[in-house]
Amino acid sequence: MKHGIVLLPEHEWKVAADRWGAAEQLGYHHAWTYDHLMWRWFADRQWFSSIPTLTAAATVTSSIGLGMLVATPNFRHPVALAKELVTVDDIARGRLICGLGAGAPGFDVSILGGPDLGPRERADRFEAFVELLDTVLVRGSVTKVSRWYTAAGVNFHPRAGDAPRLPFALAATGPRGMALAARFARYWVTSGPPNDFRMRPLREVVPMVRDQVRGIEAACERAGRDPATLGKLFVADAAVGGVTDSLAAYEDVAGELEQIGITDLVVHWPRHDQPYQGDEQVVVDFAEKHLGGE
Repeated sequence: MKHGIVLLPEHEWKVAADRWGAAEQLGYHHAWTYDHLMWRWFADRQWFSSIPTLTAAATVTSSIGLGMLVATPNFRHPVALAKELVTVDDIARGRLICGLGAGAPGFDVSILGGPDLGPRERADRFEAFVELLDTVLVRGSVTKVSRWYTAAGVNFHPRAGDAPRLPFALAATGPRGMALAARFARYWVTSGPPNDFRMRPLREVVPMVRDQVRGIEAACERAGRDPATLGKLFVADAAVGGVTDSLAAYEDVAGELEQIGITDLVVHWPRHDQPYQGDEQVVVDFAEKHLGGE
């Protein structure tokens, strides 16, 4: 199993830089930050932008994967996002991972006056979003008009062409999203129950996650893809709580998730208060024991 850590973009860079560097020194395989204009628990608190944060993180690290959780159509356009992604990936020397999600209702929609979409419309829009983003990054030359997006005379460089484009990590719990992950993603992302932040013991979530793993594997098979080629990434501390309360808790969660087919476990850098309250020393101890960290 590989391990990652989420760093909330809440600190000024003079503080945040040390944490991104520490994540690499500890041996984590990837480090992530959230992509929101405003965040549900931090509406009245300091919150920085993901793309500049990841750009800065690329300059203070050299080997750790750098990821965004998750870009959505709520305030992103695929063409503009593609340009930002390839720029950050160039600075990071190929270490960027782009997380993608359909986008739930919330601040990112309401503060820009976006449409109030139902689940089916969000799924339709997300499919168009992922397909156009992939097309721009790979082919470069695009002219396409749909209900959701216009890309008129796009001539995009650099483009991937026949080379692998930067990897997508696609969050999905339903069949349409899983089908997209099977087609386009290097990682499939889940946190268990979708948009549910009532933290509970892992044992209450495992049956659902096990079913989700079966679902994404079936989606891969329908798409003619070997399920083993798709990373299965679990983001802890949202629906599942207490992971960084102790080293034993962290180890237990990692072991149980690995048994049901999760390949990557991502936790949040422990904070002194909620959300994601925990003990920072647990992250250090886990890394020293299991990741060969300093």
